[in-house]
Amino acid sequence: MDIDDHEITISVNGVRYQRRVESRMLLSDFLRHDLGLAGTHVGCEHGVCGACTVLLDGQPVRSCLMFAVQAEKHEISTVEGVAGGDGEYHPLQQAMHDHHGLQCGYCTPGILMTMTAFLEENRSPSEEEVREALSGNLCRCTGYQNIVDAVMAAAKRMRG
Repeated sequence: MDIDDHEITISVNGVRYQRRVESRMLLSDFLRHDLGLAGTHVGCEHGVCGACTVLLDGQPVRSCLMFAVQAEKHEISTVEGVAGGDGEYHPLQQAMHDHHGLQCGYCTPGILMTMTAFLEENRSPSEEEVREALSGNLCRCTGYQNIVDAVMAAAKRMRG
């Protein structure tokens, strides 16, 4: 065992994993390369773009700014875990599809994770609140209006 290696136990999308990782391994690399969960995209590697956003115990974090060892004994949720166990889309995923809220799709996983956490805390957001919550996720394709429309529609559907 190398002195820079650590044994970690984390839960990702409800599945418990125990792995040996280097101290410097980023959470994004762990998710993508060790666990094969390539839905977590790496864009800027500086925490600016939001493409790598995952949920840590329900709160959005930039996985490119966090070491895998910091996730020890925490619950991580990635875009692969957003849909229901039966494969049915989450209301936010369905709304993104219905409202054409994505184009190239590179930013979409990070946006989905950010907005999933946002809608858990705010079931009746205003358009301004949605735009504020989206402000940490960069999209170079859409102009955001369809994403905002999708989040508003998802919020309405989630309220019943």
